[in-house]
Amino acid sequence: MKGLLYYKSGDLRYSEEVPEPIVVNDNDVKIKIAYCGICGTDLHEYLEGPIFFPKPGAMDKISGFKLPLCPGHEMSGVVTEVGSKVTNVKPGDHVVVEASSHCSDRARYKETVSQDIPFCSACKAGKPNICKDLNFLGLGTGSGGFGQFVVYGADHVLKLPDFMPLDVSALCEPISVAWHAVELAKFKPGQTALVLGGGPIGLAAILALKGHKAGRIVVSEPALIRRQFAQKLGAEVFNPLDHKDAISDLKNLLPETEGFDASFDCSGVPVTFQTSIEALGPGGIAVNVAIWADKPIQYIPMDLTYQEKFATGSMGYVVKDFAEVIHAFEEGLIPVESARVLITGKVTPKETVQKGFKELIDHKEANVKILVTPNGEI
Repeated sequence: MKGLLYYKSGDLRYSEEVPEPIVVNDNDVKIKIAYCGICGTDLHEYLEGPIFFPKPGAMDKISGFKLPLCPGHEMSGVVTEVGSKVTNVKPGDHVVVEASSHCSDRARYKETVSQDIPFCSACKAGKPNICKDLNFLGLGTGSGGFGQFVVYGADHVLKLPDFMPLDVSALCEPISVAWHAVELAKFKPGQTALVLGGGPIGLAAILALKGHKAGRIVVSEPALIRRQFAQKLGAEVFNPLDHKDAISDLKNLLPETEGFDASFDCSGVPVTFQTSIEALGPGGIAVNVAIWADKPIQYIPMDLTYQEKFATGSMGYVVKDFAEVIHAFEEGLIPVESARVLITGKVTPKETVQKGFKELIDHKEANVKILVTPNGEI
């Protein structure tokens, strides 16, 4: 099949001889990919990897697969074949893929990885998104959506409602990342939220908060283009560079509660981490959604203690998040055309490096989500 293969950092190659995955297990689903978003994680793999991908010569801990493999984990497509025990989808269904892989997924790869490895504590506790060996289809477990077809377990595949266009459906993955963070904040309808950073996940957080019926959403973002995107999605915007004391001025937006009910750091720099805590009202919850470099930062524990605030991190998603995002689309809480605002380009696998990766690297403020179309527009 046609696809884009990852070999190592800086080495992505278009090929028309990528091995096409086949249905092996009775719960397998084969999907013809319609659209697959280029994620910030894909960019990090290209610039600094391998991170999730196994190092050259090494094997993925879940599947036992080695490089090269096709990237791409933000997928929508059409089912073409199913295993004998699959009941939740059928050929012809439009679907999205929850791409995480964890201890329970090893059972799919009996020929390539040991079946004697016990489940980790997180998976035993029903928290597969923080599995000790967490990975993703399209990041090492197997070839992903930058190729024409994928095969994955039916428990990771969700049917789409008929009205959902396949290009917008590829956004279910980044919105699910944000949705999981909002769930961790124990967010209630009518509450207030501060989103720090207006990049792809920050903008997805606006949609996730709309899906949770947020009362007020403020996005703090220095880049004008990103603030404009946030406004299009219905958020209030705040430029921290226009304020001498940005934290106080953010809190003053909500004098009745002396700060926000929840904050979501989607930037991952020391000033946004500090703001995420200090801009909260008493008892507020700060959720780190950003992926940080492995370096320490300054932190004052009493910033939490004095007003019994909470700070936590959010990692990925679970199938339940995808199902709830799809339901939010069905209920009209996330309008299809609002989500479509995030799509800023579409490219074929052959042009993905130049018009996809390099466009996002060199002009990141002007782009949100560029979609790869391995089979042409469907």
